[in-house]
Amino acid sequence: MSVRLTQFLDEQKVSYKTIVHATTYTAQETAQMVHIKGREIAKSVIVKIDGEMVMVVVPASRQVDLEALKRVSGANAVELAAEAEFRGKFPECDTGAMPPFGNLYGMRVYVDESLTKDKEIAFNACNHNELIQMAYDDFARVARPQVVASVASAAAA
Repeated sequence: MSVRLTQFLDEQKVSYKTIVHATTYTAQETAQMVHIKGREIAKSVIVKIDGEMVMVVVPASRQVDLEALKRVSGANAVELAAEAEFRGKFPECDTGAMPPFGNLYGMRVYVDESLTKDKEIAFNACNHNELIQMAYDDFARVARPQVVASVASAAAA
């Protein structure tokens, strides 16, 4: 787990637990590995909204609906960012294993409202073999995300 992330959570007095698991590369695989429902695992997706990189947090079992995000953000253009475009913003994280704290990396954070309904959420701890599980309320307090409705749609089969 990243020292930067643990220091941030400790400074914010957040109670969390770490779950170590075999290496996985998708949020759905991780959910199955640790026996947590995919809708309770938060995955961070980097999106460009009118050219600005932002983090969109959705359940592992879903994908970002770019058209819905465009509508709710009032943007002219919304597209997924390429890994090469954002890899350097998360130097201590494995690519694709970023925690949902965009504010820690100078990014705005949007969270799909479906995640607000869970008492707890879990997410990557900067690598592909550890999760952090914490109360959703603590996540909301420290990440200060903008909650948006219906920006997550069913994942492609």
